[in-house]
Amino acid sequence: MIETTTPPPRATATRLAQVDALRGFALFGILMVNITYMASAYHGTGVEDPGFGGPLDELVRWLVAVFFEAKFFLLFSFLFGYSFTLQLASAERGGARFVPRFLRRLTGLFAIGVVHAVVLFPGDILTTYAVLGLILLVLRGIRPRTAVRVAVTLFTVTSAGYMLLALATFRAGGGGINVVSVAAYAREATEALRGGPASVIGAHLEQLPGMMFLLVFFQAPAALAAFLLGLAAGRHRTLADTDRHRRILRRLQAWGFTLGLLGGIVYAHAGLRHPGSAYQILAMGLDVISAPLLAAAYAAAILRLAHGRHGHAVVAALAPAGRITLTNYLGQSLVGALLFTGFGAALAGRVSPAGVTAIALALFALQAAGSRWWLRSHPYGPMEWLLRAWTTLSVPPWRGRAR
Repeated sequence: MIETTTPPPRATATRLAQVDALRGFALFGILMVNITYMASAYHGTGVEDPGFGGPLDELVRWLVAVFFEAKFFLLFSFLFGYSFTLQLASAERGGARFVPRFLRRLTGLFAIGVVHAVVLFPGDILTTYAVLGLILLVLRGIRPRTAVRVAVTLFTVTSAGYMLLALATFRAGGGGINVVSVAAYAREATEALRGGPASVIGAHLEQLPGMMFLLVFFQAPAALAAFLLGLAAGRHRTLADTDRHRRILRRLQAWGFTLGLLGGIVYAHAGLRHPGSAYQILAMGLDVISAPLLAAAYAAAILRLAHGRHGHAVVAALAPAGRITLTNYLGQSLVGALLFTGFGAALAGRVSPAGVTAIALALFALQAAGSRWWLRSHPYGPMEWLLRAWTTLSVPPWRGRAR
């Protein structure tokens, strides 16, 4: 899901500020989705939380589903693949052995992800990134054109698989969910999340199989495809000179904000109005194709803004958070756990969707400001420092301004 380490100080002088800005924007989108799952055990079950069914609550659910769900992890994945090529190039310039270091990075990422999933948030994607990173490592010599073809094939095959499943479900009777049993499960999960630490961890462990199913069959193929697109873009250093690609960026916005948003609307309508049905499965298949278009449109918009009249302000607002994404990603889950589970205020099921959105906006604003403050005197975020220490088997500098 995310690029997790900041390059060493000598490399930061040449790092691309717009890549950090993109990563910061993706971090915001991830927060907008993840916090909805932290705040309510009903979210994603197909059953509406009985405490929040008003027009405003419904509007917020629609907006999150249309504009955020299943989009921003693709942007993170693209940036993971892009940054992978920068790490390869850096290792070649420095004469370092890339493979052992990258394998240590993946094992560290996996270990952090396991703890994150069990203790803080079962919707972790770090473990998935660690596993998919092995495939990326094997394919590191792939040609850019071949990488794009494989990515398109992955998207197409995954989408076709969902459509075939939708057809089979329709022929079997149309699918659907047992509202009574699902509602009972959500109530029990809510009470467990409001309990003590052992109860919270138990609830997370119970949710993990369902989350793993979603990751393996929905997110993992799309994330790998985005890895490969990022790798291809990195080989061509596409983000190093976006001025040369203004026409492409405009086209990405035009097609992405048209077809991508249409797909998002279908996805939201199916998930919120017809959960578990053949229609929802079909909509997920369509989303596999449309979500990358919308993610690309978002990326194009941020890149164009970064090079526009207010580009400095855009980069200044987003890039610091994007430089220490691992710390911020885990920090978001920690704050969510302290707010919504028995680790803290136990507010699960007690905050409206609008209130949850307000919390997310406030939290990201604090993270953006906190990241700027931290990077004034530290080259790495705390978790980036820890992961880098394990990756390089050395003690990175703790103090020093990030350049």
